Amino acid sequence: MADSPNCDLKSLSPLQLFERVTEQGEKVRALKAGKAPKDEIDAAVRMLLSLKLSYKTTTGQDYQAGLPPKDLVLINNGTTKEEDEDLVDPWNVQTSNAKGVDYDKLIVRFGSSKIDTDLINRIERAIGQKPHHFLRRGIFFSHRDMDQVLDAYENKKPFYLYTGRGPSSQAMHVGHLIPFLFTKWLQEVFDVPLVIQLTDDEKYLWKDMTIEKAYEYARENAKDIIACGFDVNKTFIFSDLDYLGTSAGFYNNIVKVQKHVTFNQVKGIFGFTDSDCIGKISFPAIQAAPSFSSSFPQIFNGKENIQCLIPCAIDQDPYFRMTRDVAPRIGQPKPALLHSVFFPALQGAQTKMSASDPNSSIFLTDTAKQIKTKINKHAFSGGRDTIEEHRKYGGNCDVDVSFMYLTFFLEDDDRLEQLKQAYTSGELLTGELKKVLIETMQPLVAAHQERRKQVTDEIVKQFMTPRKLAFEF
Repeated sequence: MADSPNCDLKSLSPLQLFERVTEQGEKVRALKAGKAPKDEIDAAVRMLLSLKLSYKTTTGQDYQAGLPPKDLVLINNGTTKEEDEDLVDPWNVQTSNAKGVDYDKLIVRFGSSKIDTDLINRIERAIGQKPHHFLRRGIFFSHRDMDQVLDAYENKKPFYLYTGRGPSSQAMHVGHLIPFLFTKWLQEVFDVPLVIQLTDDEKYLWKDMTIEKAYEYARENAKDIIACGFDVNKTFIFSDLDYLGTSAGFYNNIVKVQKHVTFNQVKGIFGFTDSDCIGKISFPAIQAAPSFSSSFPQIFNGKENIQCLIPCAIDQDPYFRMTRDVAPRIGQPKPALLHSVFFPALQGAQTKMSASDPNSSIFLTDTAKQIKTKINKHAFSGGRDTIEEHRKYGGNCDVDVSFMYLTFFLEDDDRLEQLKQAYTSGELLTGELKKVLIETMQPLVAAHQERRKQVTDEIVKQFMTPRKLAFEF
């Protein structure tokens, strides 16, 4: 970090300013602990005071250690007054805009960085192949410190992947596949270890279900995840209810995080209230722990300096903003993140798909007939009221759910562009676009079902057994 008080602080976001103040405070403490010369300490303190003043000028808030700017983290309300059309937190996604959440505004609110053409091109150079269509189409649109991960990769330094799933139902829907399909691609092109957390403890705490049912859902969801094609020699899937009690490293990291996050902070970040059970209040530390390699000594040989990259939907970012704040204070590297957009409900992009509403989702257990019926009956259309109007004015791909789904699952860029042009011009009707989606989704889901049938309980046990993976550390 530059120490010059003349550096341009006006261009920094509130969260970037917060991180600068935090880093400078750590530097001051280190200088004092190391009994550095007085003039060096004084200069560092002046810089700290200057940063705190800039922070207060920008945010209207006094800097408080461990508590990022309120407008970025009060996600129980999810928005500032100026942005009250979007609600985004780990449990809810809602917007009044038929196009869906305004992700450019969300980047500003959360203080992350946009995945731009330069970063995509750098990824392409690093891996020597065309980037995944999720990157090319902006489905993964935001990041934190992906440049650092690429620096490490280019310098032959290891990193690992971490993603997860909250098992709230026995059957997953196609939206749940997005982070796993992308994570599988990342694992293959970078050849790195992967850990997948099943937060069955979270679902027991938040949902009206027994602990046995939560664990059962975790194992059933593991079968769907394995069916995506992960390599058992490079992937460790774990249930919190199973793994927490067997790994001292995992629990040690949980306790370290818990010590450095106050009740006021988790209330501010997650919107917890005094009536929430203490399990909810302590859970964020459990989701944070897999970000640190020492939580998996069997994989990383006890090493604590291996950076983690987390592909996830952006509604999970609050957990990892907290984690990134805590990491330097417990001697761990900050995890990097890649954020995806939300997979919309069939009824429209105002909400994400729900496992509790069978008509909002295409489930991985749906038959070909069910898929056809759901798309024809429930998929929100961007078409006109009459064929004549549609031919004259064309359809709106920005709000049409069938087209949105095709951006996720139709890999052919040229074909997707042809459909967009034909629908926008009015040449292609809504029913015809839905037919293309049906013909795309039916074989995709059927192929997944066939792979899942091959996943036995023994295979699940192999993936979920703590063990050394096919990497040397």
